[in-house]
Amino acid sequence: MKLISNITTTNPNILLITIFLIILSQANSVPIPNTKLFTEYIGAEFNNVTFSNVPINPTLQFHFLLSFAIDYDTSSGLTPTNGKFNVFWDSNNLSPSHVSAIKKANPNVKVGLSLGGDTVGHGGASAFFKPFSIDSWVSNAVKTLTQIIQHYNLDGIDIDYEHFSSDTHTFAECIGRLIKSLKNNKVISFASIAPYENDQVQSHYKALWNKYGDLIDYVNFQFYAYDKGTTVSQFIDYFNTQSSNYHGGKVLVSFTTEGRGGLSPENGFFKACNELKQQGKLHGIFIWSADDSKNKKNDFRYEKKSQALLTS
Repeated sequence: MKLISNITTTNPNILLITIFLIILSQANSVPIPNTKLFTEYIGAEFNNVTFSNVPINPTLQFHFLLSFAIDYDTSSGLTPTNGKFNVFWDSNNLSPSHVSAIKKANPNVKVGLSLGGDTVGHGGASAFFKPFSIDSWVSNAVKTLTQIIQHYNLDGIDIDYEHFSSDTHTFAECIGRLIKSLKNNKVISFASIAPYENDQVQSHYKALWNKYGDLIDYVNFQFYAYDKGTTVSQFIDYFNTQSSNYHGGKVLVSFTTEGRGGLSPENGFFKACNELKQQGKLHGIFIWSADDSKNKKNDFRYEKKSQALLTS
């Protein structure tokens, strides 16, 4: 505003125009933050992958999701614990000190934990969502997850239950109340869900979305659960369908470096992303997983390509 004080003119219109141009030039000098999100799941396969292995573009929003925290106990067999969560990720290589270090080195990075997952234990037994009651599960989950989140200095949670021993109402109430409590208590700053195309899975997550969707920041839809021969046009159709199912949500597109299914980077994933980007629909990309990418020994090439696309 010192520039304005040095302006002398007898024409008020010229003065107003000058002030407007100065304000406009100052506004244009402020960088616009990149609202696109890159997310990577990490730690499920115990292959010594670390946060620092993964390339991080400093201009993106970047989330790591530790995989997994599960309400199971392995001390006396694999038994569900009604919301009392334990750490099941590679905590030796992804410890509280590792979380603090990666966040300090990269201010754009947030780290969350994912709940549930497909299996629990080394035998590959299915990890079921199995609450004894809504109130008891929520009480236990809030307490134990708060302890884990604060101990690890985490920022959010992701919901990735894939097997259910409960009805849709119970799932929606348990997860919805959990997210609401953690956000109200300022324990977390973001929450995401990770459904995929399966009747039972979708019925549970859509019930949650319909009741508590306003509390969920991202939908990490597992597009790699579709058939391996998925084409670009099919992928776009799938994306539009899921955007309708989770109306108003930020649906992230995804692929797996494990090589299972869906539309792979080799067969057109990035072409589909560019089409969605041109349509203004690309909110972000997530990858399953850093562990598999490390196993590929290709220097995390698809993480780099995904981030380049989001920043271009």
